[in-house]
Amino acid sequence: MRGVFVDANESLAVIFERLERPGDPKVRIHRDPDITPEQYPEVLGGAEIAIVDHTALPTEIAKKCTGLKHVVFLGTGARSYMNPEELAGLGIEVHLIKGYGDTAVAECAIALMWAAARGIAEMDREMRAGNWLREDGMQLTGKTLGLIGFGGIAAEVARIARGSGMRVIAWNRSPKSSAGVDFVTLEKLLAESDVVSLHLLLNDETRGFLSAERIAAMKPGVILVNTARGAMVDEQAMIDALKSGQIRHAGLDVFNIEPLPKDHPLTKLRNVTLSAHSAFRTPEASENLIGAAWEHCRRIAAGA
Repeated sequence: MRGVFVDANESLAVIFERLERPGDPKVRIHRDPDITPEQYPEVLGGAEIAIVDHTALPTEIAKKCTGLKHVVFLGTGARSYMNPEELAGLGIEVHLIKGYGDTAVAECAIALMWAAARGIAEMDREMRAGNWLREDGMQLTGKTLGLIGFGGIAAEVARIARGSGMRVIAWNRSPKSSAGVDFVTLEKLLAESDVVSLHLLLNDETRGFLSAERIAAMKPGVILVNTARGAMVDEQAMIDALKSGQIRHAGLDVFNIEPLPKDHPLTKLRNVTLSAHSAFRTPEASENLIGAAWEHCRRIAAGA
């Protein structure tokens, strides 16, 4: 049983090498994070396991990957990069990694929330340009944070927000309960939340979930935070709401197009704080991620 880490950046490659154990399946590290989908067959070279960080694997390309039986995707959002059902039809199983960066992503969501509330990024930009910008921020103590989706990341966000004196409410597609969190209807959450933070997985049901109608139903002057997936939000409706003031400020770590083009409309808005899909990027989360990838490889090899 052979594997290839097909698109490893250097920091992940170093961790992958360090966590290897005697007797582990043979996994070759391809140290090139910028491969194209068309390179998969050559890079894999007939290996049964592909460890994938961020490179799309179209079904038509997978058909050309002789011997491929398993894809270990580094994260939970594989659907943004491949079609697991179509791959299953080819006899290729997609393995996800959950929970590795719950705290890291939650802390980023909280950081974007606070930066949005106080206009930190905008003041930084203006001061570097020689302008002494001073504007009133939003005090978050006592305000209501609404979490759309309630998995491990949202639970961590709730823990941190409650510790800072916020009321936390949540909506989830299936029944959930958590101490100190009130679960409400989506309509109530949108109407009452001073801050809305997205924490859903992307699939056919959640694509475009935050529609123009739902954005219009949000409390005027709301802060929107998205560390989940850009495709869950109607981007043009969000931009229109940012321009009108319906959304006071957006803190965004994810986008429909990544990397975000420098001339994208979001880069032109003063009331948007941007981060480069980096919410999960901490040494602790990377260690958890690669450790879990190795466990998948070991389990697959043992089963074979």
